[in-house]
Amino acid sequence: MNLPETIEQAHEGLMKKEFSCIELIRAYLDKIKKENKELNDFLGLTEDLAEKQAKKVDDKISRREKIGPLEGIPIAVKDNILVKDYEVTAGSKILKNYIAPYDATVVRKLKEAGAIIIGKTNLDEFAMGSSTENSAFGVVRNPVDTTRVPGGSSGGSAVAVAANHCLGALGSDTGGSIRQPAAFCGIIGFKPSYGVVSRYGLIAMASSLDQIGPLARNVEDTRLIFDAIKGKDSFDSTTIEAKDFKNSTHHLRVGIPKEFFSEGIDRELREKVEKEINKFSEVGFEIKEISLPYSEYALAAYYIVMPAEVSANLARYDGVKYGFSHPAGDHPKGGASLLDLYLKTRAEGFGNETRRRIMLGTYVLSAGYRDAYYHKAQKVRALIKQDFERVFKEIDFILTPTTPTPAFKIGEKTDPLSMYLSDIYTVPVNLAGLPAISVPCGKADRLPVGLQIIGPQFKDDLVLEIAQIYEQLHQ
Repeated sequence: MNLPETIEQAHEGLMKKEFSCIELIRAYLDKIKKENKELNDFLGLTEDLAEKQAKKVDDKISRREKIGPLEGIPIAVKDNILVKDYEVTAGSKILKNYIAPYDATVVRKLKEAGAIIIGKTNLDEFAMGSSTENSAFGVVRNPVDTTRVPGGSSGGSAVAVAANHCLGALGSDTGGSIRQPAAFCGIIGFKPSYGVVSRYGLIAMASSLDQIGPLARNVEDTRLIFDAIKGKDSFDSTTIEAKDFKNSTHHLRVGIPKEFFSEGIDRELREKVEKEINKFSEVGFEIKEISLPYSEYALAAYYIVMPAEVSANLARYDGVKYGFSHPAGDHPKGGASLLDLYLKTRAEGFGNETRRRIMLGTYVLSAGYRDAYYHKAQKVRALIKQDFERVFKEIDFILTPTTPTPAFKIGEKTDPLSMYLSDIYTVPVNLAGLPAISVPCGKADRLPVGLQIIGPQFKDDLVLEIAQIYEQLHQ
């Protein structure tokens, strides 16, 4: 069968009985099995669960009952988000064979909406990376050009959507990990405001920065998934009920931060993004140059705050409670010491990038360095947030490139610092807790590039509305 490319197409096909839900899901599963060897976007399929869910949808249709917009729709889930009774690895050897004992809140909400959980997608280990080359289970390849990375850490979810292995996916975004791979793969990636979507059941990397969000092929599909997963959750005390955006989108003011168009950006990408920004003025938006001076320090602050939280969150993986445990060897007094077990489990269970961030985080939190690094970074974070609050008094939303370059080649960025620079335009958003979306805006060097739309805190619906307006300009 010809697979639908949008949620709307799949919904209409199911309602018109052009195919059954079981047929639809099996066709997607067959496509994944055929192509996953090359792309490596899935770490595991949830076939039994998917077919069980699909049968419920078919039974409902056979009774001529109306089905919701997400019922019967195949959705992939990043493998740091728990799906009950299925393995969750976070892309790490240290969690191999660990079975999730409960559903993450976002997964529970998707199931309640009738969506079909089709599988778990590959990622950088514990969501630490910008290329999905750091997974313990192999590199993920960009379907646009398989010699290039798909971005990260939600690279598997982005590839699953771009390769039409599903009609939507969940990712997590700590410093750009939804938006950056969406830009590299030519799809939509949305990071909601911090607290609008529950993190319960997300394996924590940096708790004050992590946010679950959707990836899809168009804005409407993104909105449908977001509407299903958002909302206050009693299991996550940081969540709130976001208010819907009701204002008119006519004559809104657009801010263009001059700091995001300076040195380091690919020339062709910059020209493409500037050309697309001009289209907003053509449809009545007021374009205004703004300044976010503290954004210059965002990456430095992020790589102090984030590793500090990583070192605390990953302390639980010790080889005792769950997951991988190293046979620590003989102790001189007989048997293995607990310290040997800890050291050898963590040395073998964690990859290089994860160990690097744990060590960096431990250092900046250590006695004598906490004030010099961690507390200073938190003060810079507050200044970055104040920057955004100041400019949002003058403008309604911000446009920037999503990334400084298109997708780079696999193995090209071996230096960690050059890899970290891939997130230079997305990191400030996470530090401030704002909503932002990456939408495809054409190609540079024959590769997809993204336009990032940033909104005021909790104006998530405004960001989606602006993205939809931009999408309609290209239809």
